[in-house]
Amino acid sequence: MSTPRIAFIGAGNMAASLIGGLRAQGVGASSLCASDPGADKRAELNATHGIDTFSSNAEAVTGADVVVLAVKPQVMQAVCRDLAPQLRSDQLIVSIAAGIDCASLQAWLGEATPRALVRCMPNTPALLRQGVSGLFANAEVSDAQKQQAEQLLSAVGLAVWLDKEELIDAVTAVSGSGPAYFFLLIEAMTAAGEQLGLPRETAAQLTLQTALGAARMACEGDVEAAELRRRVTSPNGTTEAAIKAFQAGGFESLVEQAVNAAARRSAELAAQLGN
Repeated sequence: MSTPRIAFIGAGNMAASLIGGLRAQGVGASSLCASDPGADKRAELNATHGIDTFSSNAEAVTGADVVVLAVKPQVMQAVCRDLAPQLRSDQLIVSIAAGIDCASLQAWLGEATPRALVRCMPNTPALLRQGVSGLFANAEVSDAQKQQAEQLLSAVGLAVWLDKEELIDAVTAVSGSGPAYFFLLIEAMTAAGEQLGLPRETAAQLTLQTALGAARMACEGDVEAAELRRRVTSPNGTTEAAIKAFQAGGFESLVEQAVNAAARRSAELAAQLGN
């Protein structure tokens, strides 16, 4: 598959990460461009990655095969309506804006022209190219365009396809918001270690390296997390005492409640932003 020309509308952190990931994979600077109203952002992208940048969205999408909508959800409607007359019917539109569904994008881009739309939910570790993204493609997206979208999001981590658009809310709840759950646990473990007498810096180092090591064991092996937990939980040992305390406090139920709350809020925000 030949390299598509990709235009980014918006040059914030996520767009810059995607551009950096694509360049690191060997995608040429001539295949990428971006538009943004901020002169400093345009200059930084040009200096760092050597790509063309524009203040005009219309200029950026001219000749592009893939148009990545990387603006804030609150301005998406205005951006789409302004951009619609400049788009070709054969261009793939990829949105990485949270909470904007395909029906809203199609309406804002003009109902008369069916658009090939891929909606994505990346997460913040994508900034380190360690992210994971849920992707949904509407019926207008061809197999070749799905490959293009997957190549784009794979530049910053793992890309997972979804069969139903409503599952984006579940992705948001699990991986989109998920980094904050782990940060909260890191905060709590560091504080607990400090309370036990460890210097704060030492407690933080122990917690962070433990989190990193545990994640790598779970990711790089072929053993499920439940089995890994059992292997380090000796009968009547220290780990078992901690696990029992977690479970006595309703740990699993609390996690389920939290993820469900995030999914419900994701759906609520999508309804509000779509209107």
